[in-house]
Amino acid sequence: MRIGELSRRTGVSVPTIKYYVREGLLPAGQLTSPNQASYEETHVRRLRLIRALLDVGGLTVAGVRAVVAAVDDEERPLHNIMGEAAERLAPRYDSTREKDAAGDEPAEEPPPSLVAARAKVAELIARRGWHTEPEAPQSEALAFALAALEDAGHGGFAELVDDYADAAERVAHADLDWVAHNVVREELVESVVIGTVMGDAVFSAIRRMAHVDASDRLFGTER
Repeated sequence: MRIGELSRRTGVSVPTIKYYVREGLLPAGQLTSPNQASYEETHVRRLRLIRALLDVGGLTVAGVRAVVAAVDDEERPLHNIMGEAAERLAPRYDSTREKDAAGDEPAEEPPPSLVAARAKVAELIARRGWHTEPEAPQSEALAFALAALEDAGHGGFAELVDDYADAAERVAHADLDWVAHNVVREELVESVVIGTVMGDAVFSAIRRMAHVDASDRLFGTER
């Protein structure tokens, strides 16, 4: 197909497609003449992945480049590719204060609440035998949430982490069972992105619905 048809099929403008090619996100088409190139279904799939990473996942162009490079590495295990995408979807936190304008003031040490929260996260990972690292972005996200709860006077909420972990394991297995229906690497990674971002929204909404029901059953007036 020509670039115009590729644009129509994917909803991505021609200038944007050319930009993705220049940035190394999308392979160039096969030249059929000095000014014409032919594109295939692989380009359609790759554009879908790029748009999912950018629009749904909120990744930077550099982040997308890293993910598609992992997809294109035939020697790279699928687990590592999916991990590359998932880790880049996790929020990043900076626990240190920025240096002053002169750039010569050392950053502060992390607060005690964050140090303690990181220890709790490391213990959770070890206790459950999870194949993840305490320094991973998603682990840091949990540590920051626990530290914020402690700072707000609700540190006891950390007692629920194993209950949350039980539920999270069930959801994770359901997510990956759904993802596994895809057989093309781009589509697998796209599913991870869509499933992670939109799955978070779905799970959050269902959790709030369950809260309303549980609150009514526990504290509501008798009918």
